[in-house]
Amino acid sequence: MSEAKKTNTSYVKWPTFDEIKEMFKEHFIMDRREDGVVTVRMHTLGGPLIWSMELHDAIGKMWRMLGTDRETEMIIFTGTGNVWITDFEAASWAPEADDAGMTRYNHMFVDGRRMIIAMISDVEVPTLGVLSGSGGHTELALMCDLAIAADDITVLDPHMLPGTNNVPGDGIHSCFFELLPPRFANWYLMTGEKLTPQDLVKFGMVSEIVPRAKLMDRAYEIADMLMAQNRVARRLTAQLVKRNWKKRIADDLDMAFGTELFGMFCADELHSALLPMTKHLELEGKIDPPFVGKVR
Repeated sequence: MSEAKKTNTSYVKWPTFDEIKEMFKEHFIMDRREDGVVTVRMHTLGGPLIWSMELHDAIGKMWRMLGTDRETEMIIFTGTGNVWITDFEAASWAPEADDAGMTRYNHMFVDGRRMIIAMISDVEVPTLGVLSGSGGHTELALMCDLAIAADDITVLDPHMLPGTNNVPGDGIHSCFFELLPPRFANWYLMTGEKLTPQDLVKFGMVSEIVPRAKLMDRAYEIADMLMAQNRVARRLTAQLVKRNWKKRIADDLDMAFGTELFGMFCADELHSALLPMTKHLELEGKIDPPFVGKVR
């Protein structure tokens, strides 16, 4: 055995899981099992998620930090309650009205792209998206390596619906183009028509739909199955299955994101003025658990 020698430099200190958990606690509730399986649950004040610029910024940073943490072996990503994303937080997006150019560049184009790029390119371990609620921005779960969904949700992309009128270029298009047959991807992006849980399975957007009460139990069953595999083989296979996503986002994410922002300038649209997702889904009074944060 060779004698240990002191090297010229040290490894750069990476935050511990407890430090990462504390850093992101306003946006994600995180737990880690002893085997390294981390559950990340989006929330706003402990309740259903309200879409904010602060969250937009946090998602990419979270994926980058957890995805390259050597003690994290798998990431389960999910939401809170029966709505995936409820509404835009008007106060958070207010700077867009004062300085649309810089706000849209810094917080939409940069953060929005990194939100997708980081979850694909900066994550060394398998990911499981657990689509727990109805709504949009479902690419955050559907672009994980594996995906399951609750059996009582509705999925739609609202970009082209009246009251929204945005180009669907912020990642959901990449998701739909990759997972759906081309004609169906075009249809659901251009019409905003709703997808049922059965549609999600039929089109291969998720592998299973699960009764809500058993959703996380099933997620941990899948985690147990993956964690029984060889560590290196499991991690390398995660890179293998991410290859198509890497090619997809390299081909069209930047261009489509820029097209969406150009369209917003032409239409003079503001995020803070867009219709709530709960209105598109007719979920007023049906949110479980109820809102706890201020929206409008």
